[in-house]
Amino acid sequence: MLLVLSAEHRAHLGCLPQAGGAVVGELGRLAMEQLRRGTAPRACEAAARKLSIGVDTIQHGVEGLVYLLTESSKLMISEVDFQDSIHVLGFSDELNKSLIQLYLDNRKEIRSILGELAPRLPSYHSLEWRLDVQLASRSLRQQIKPAVTMKLHLNQNEDPTAQVLQTDPATLLHLIQQLEQAMGEMKMNHCRRIVRNMK
Repeated sequence: MLLVLSAEHRAHLGCLPQAGGAVVGELGRLAMEQLRRGTAPRACEAAARKLSIGVDTIQHGVEGLVYLLTESSKLMISEVDFQDSIHVLGFSDELNKSLIQLYLDNRKEIRSILGELAPRLPSYHSLEWRLDVQLASRSLRQQIKPAVTMKLHLNQNEDPTAQVLQTDPATLLHLIQQLEQAMGEMKMNHCRRIVRNMK
């Protein structure tokens, strides 16, 4: 699977061919520091002074590398696919080798960082439900008003929680149909490919 870079990201990475090997190494180090600790304008300014390059060039190069590394790591792109992805940028063989080595050396750590940043969503534990039907009221002697009450038990960060939901059968039937449609779409080749690359 190839990573497709937008024109903006290609422009950000465009400063790399003019930079020497030491600059690319420094930009790679700054990109990894940004992933670990967040943006650091002072580090970019210090690198710009040290390398005698404009601060904007350093920042754009770092942003381009961060995007390239994170997207490639998310998709777990193989070495060959990564090489093919950056080949379209027209870099020299030496620069391509440096970028490939940067990716291979750091992709596990990047995936770990991205995993920590992902939101911790609650997981399903169990479901209780009850069907209530109102047959009459003071104002209406004959009516049928059904309602489905559900108690959804979830686990969030090892803590059990519960959500009580109430709906009418027509809305519940519509939700079931939408979920079945989504499950059917998951069987399509395109969705399977996406899920396979997310693992």
